[in-house]
Amino acid sequence: MIASLEKLIAARIRQDVQGMHAYAVQDSRGMVKLDAMENPHRLPAPLQKELGERLAAVALNRYPGERIEDLRTALARHAQLPDGCALMLGNGSDELIALLALACDVPGATILAPQPGFVMYAMSAQLQGLRFVGVDLTPDFELDGKAMLEAIALHQPAIVYLAYPNNPTANLWDDATIEKIVRAAPGLVVIDEAYQPFSSRSYLDRLAQHEHVLLMRTLSKFGLAGVRIGYMMGRAELIAQVDKVRPPYNVSVLNAEAALFALEHEDVFAAQAADLKRERERLQEALKDMGLKAWPSDANMILVRVPDPARSFEGLKARKVLVKNVSRMHPLLAGCLRLTVGTAEENTQLLAALRSTL
Repeated sequence: MIASLEKLIAARIRQDVQGMHAYAVQDSRGMVKLDAMENPHRLPAPLQKELGERLAAVALNRYPGERIEDLRTALARHAQLPDGCALMLGNGSDELIALLALACDVPGATILAPQPGFVMYAMSAQLQGLRFVGVDLTPDFELDGKAMLEAIALHQPAIVYLAYPNNPTANLWDDATIEKIVRAAPGLVVIDEAYQPFSSRSYLDRLAQHEHVLLMRTLSKFGLAGVRIGYMMGRAELIAQVDKVRPPYNVSVLNAEAALFALEHEDVFAAQAADLKRERERLQEALKDMGLKAWPSDANMILVRVPDPARSFEGLKARKVLVKNVSRMHPLLAGCLRLTVGTAEENTQLLAALRSTL
């Protein structure tokens, strides 16, 4: 039985897929979870009760319908969608990235992005059978404008991804360099603003100036990582083309209702984001006092270089604090850990545990 299954896999599953590794999620049970850039704050108890009542009344026996349109309208209002632009929904940003690869899968197509960056840009290209070209950032994690423009001229990419701010480095890049890349790109440019609630700048006010630019956001960092709502904005004609490859009913009625409820209480989530930004500054100062190199952050994470990342990672884990060891993801990340900004109590526990590993 096992031998026949092995033959089936060898014959019928793509060779490149057989050689891939699935996206890894660390076991976080019993841990202070600071590895995935989630908002650590939960809804206040009264709102939990109110949301539960709302979800209990949802018609689970029906396919998603008009309520999805209500969510699209609410997100357009929340994001201040520019005139002439439209918005499409995804089951998280991951699905939108996959749909873009599917929509742009023309012969010889290439996807290009700076590296180190979000792993799903490269993975979506690989899964769709497209070529991926990564362009290294500078040693201080800035865009290498010259290298990016040369790569664009050489490879003529169908999609250029620019995370704003970037994951895992957490920094915003130079706007003038971004504009040069946008003007040089022959295909789509996707500005990924996953961490917009914590950022000091947005590309939104420039979106309508460029026909080929798409702006992608998510409610995951807003505070709804478990709800899986991503959305993408751009010129209505362009969004309409990408939307053709979206599966029907890709957003559930429960997810839509939870997102609508959250948007009705966006002041609660804005206060949570403000708290996390204050905690981010406290962590930055504490890491500096430890003599560690921590890069500026416009997200809810901090990239820090430690003397021995494996020892610090395991030491933190032994003390029930889970972070992300990114030191082997890319040569530029050597020695680095990525720390999610948690609650005040969680951050105090993180700092105490980190000191003990040094």
